[in-house]
Amino acid sequence: MAQKEEGRLAAGDHCYAGPEAVQVSPVPSCENHLQVSQRDVQQRIQDRQKYVKELQQEVEAINRSADQAVEDSEKIFTELIRLMEERRHDVKKQVRSQQQQEVGRVKELQNRKEKEIEELEKIDAEVEQLPPTEDHIQLLEKCLLSDPRHSSNIGIHPLRYFEDVAAVVSKLRDEVHDVLSEGWTDISVSLPAVILSEPEPKTRSEFFKYSREITLDPNTANTQLLLSEDNRKVMLMRERQGYSSHPDRFTYYGQVLSQESLTGRCYWEVDWGDGEGGVAVVYKNITRDGGEHESLFGRNDQSWMLYCNSDNYQFYHNTLVTPVSGPWSSRVGVYLDHTAGVLAFYSVSQLMTLLHRVQTTFTKPLYAGLRPCFYGTTAELCQLKETEVPSGIYSNE
Repeated sequence: MAQKEEGRLAAGDHCYAGPEAVQVSPVPSCENHLQVSQRDVQQRIQDRQKYVKELQQEVEAINRSADQAVEDSEKIFTELIRLMEERRHDVKKQVRSQQQQEVGRVKELQNRKEKEIEELEKIDAEVEQLPPTEDHIQLLEKCLLSDPRHSSNIGIHPLRYFEDVAAVVSKLRDEVHDVLSEGWTDISVSLPAVILSEPEPKTRSEFFKYSREITLDPNTANTQLLLSEDNRKVMLMRERQGYSSHPDRFTYYGQVLSQESLTGRCYWEVDWGDGEGGVAVVYKNITRDGGEHESLFGRNDQSWMLYCNSDNYQFYHNTLVTPVSGPWSSRVGVYLDHTAGVLAFYSVSQLMTLLHRVQTTFTKPLYAGLRPCFYGTTAELCQLKETEVPSGIYSNE
């Protein structure tokens, strides 16, 4: 009998009520559990309803803000178009006015010359009719007074009266084009991330979603840098290379920037082989000449750089130098979330080890930068293949 009662109690612990267990106390406990579970479900429903309401409010706020931005932009562009139309009309009016003045001046001189021709033709006819013995003094005086060499002549110029106007307008068009192109980039960067942001990548495959094909810009390369492999690889040379002069070229430090600007989420990798140097992200307007820190990656507020060698890592930005610990690998991964202001460097081998992470605010598009530090050192922007490295990630911070 005791064994049966023990069996019923054990069953009651699992909310089982047999025919002889109607009076067993665990039954109300099961009801309480159901009530608690129901309250939890109801609370979750309320939480989600509140969240849905907040999302709807965010949608409405996004729509209002976007509508206002479009309306304001339309007004500004309409004003720009009106201003351009006014300038177009002004140029046309000035050209036509100058055209009338110049044509009038030329016509006046043309008429004067035609009259002089008529007078000379009369004199020529009179000379032919004179007898050989007649005194020619009076006639010669008339000839001298009517000599074209004593009258003003129009200055003869090459037929390029208004070509300079077209050249100036063409230059203005190019300048406006450049301003609008740069302005559009700034507008793109300033657009808010209204879509709920995704979490940062945690696996290799997630990083590959944001991989970028990046190439190096020969116009920025220091003259002692040799580019190869379709401008993905750079080597520091003793000899100067035959680059032409360019305002974007680094003239003192052995540095080079990417051709592509970087916004949004981007991921790329750099392989240093047996060498060492700096992996950087840089604003385009960094100083290009001189040996001061203004042009050196990581030593100003225009750039962020991780220096890599087989002994250690160091992170540089502005006046700060931060020692970074982590396993050495010849390959370094760089993850950028421009909108969120996140910059992270990884040591890439059998595992992706987080070396250093920066949280800041980026105000302009960034460019990838490389700085090999010793003669013969190479750095290569890797062509990523998802199968080449395992997906594990280890956080070192």
